[in-house]
Amino acid sequence: MRVGAGMIFAGAVSLLASSAAWSQVPPARGAAAAPQAAPAPAPPPVPVSTRPPCNNPNALGIGRTVEIDTTGGPGFGFEHFKELDFLRDKEVVLTFDDGPWPVNTPAVLKTLAEECTTGIFFPIGKHATYYPEILRQVMAAGHAIGSHTWSHAALVNKKLSEQQRKDEIEKGFSAVKWALGGKSPAPFFRFPALQHPPEMVTYLGTRNIGIFSCDLDSFDFKASKSQTIIDNVMRKVEKNGKGIILMHDFQKHTAEALPEILKQLKAGGYKVVAMRAKAPIQTIAQYDEDIVKDLKLPTVSSRPVSSVVQTISE
Repeated sequence: MRVGAGMIFAGAVSLLASSAAWSQVPPARGAAAAPQAAPAPAPPPVPVSTRPPCNNPNALGIGRTVEIDTTGGPGFGFEHFKELDFLRDKEVVLTFDDGPWPVNTPAVLKTLAEECTTGIFFPIGKHATYYPEILRQVMAAGHAIGSHTWSHAALVNKKLSEQQRKDEIEKGFSAVKWALGGKSPAPFFRFPALQHPPEMVTYLGTRNIGIFSCDLDSFDFKASKSQTIIDNVMRKVEKNGKGIILMHDFQKHTAEALPEILKQLKAGGYKVVAMRAKAPIQTIAQYDEDIVKDLKLPTVSSRPVSSVVQTISE
């Protein structure tokens, strides 16, 4: 399924600008200084932490970093979107769905750190509220974070109203924002089961949210052992020569398979591309408030200890 032409912007992908400062030519001596226009307000920064230095000289690393302008809701991944083919030969993007989850997500983070490389995480909103501390580890490690709906509901389900579908999208982003301590994630979204109802594709375009399909699916959720995942990923990568790889940090066998996958990618001469958003998602205040209400977060008691705890025997 393709996004309408009006929703795809050919310039959606650009290399990040160099950090080197450009020198300015001084005005001619005696010339009056031209009046300076007020600078346009800069968009709020995307919450990406400084990546720690790499201590592994043989690490897979990061080949290049690209910046994504999500205006109009561009789509990525040849499974559904073919307009924005920005990857070069031997380049891959690592993506992980359905987290955060105990043990498995930290194991994925450990492997990525050891190889000094990066991925995009698409957490489920509910999971983010269960384990916010794990999602904050993802952010602290400098990975991109998007959203994968509030409850992993199939948005193609005709029993859901259009408003309920929108609620799944918006509440998911607000839950991730809450889990990240109020820091907005990237406007990156992946539909559950890669099922793209046209109405919601259009809606994401109006919200300036980029849509992620994939170029190759690991089908790790079907695998009963890690070697199957390794074989699936490497066979498809070698066939395609590049691609956005879909995996799940929710899955135990994926965490077990990832070290060998990265080792084989390195041996095969593949480079990881980091995708960063030009600006963070602008969540809707109503959904931000609803998340806090729904969670019924505990408050710190202001009662004195003596009114809460009393010795009844010694």
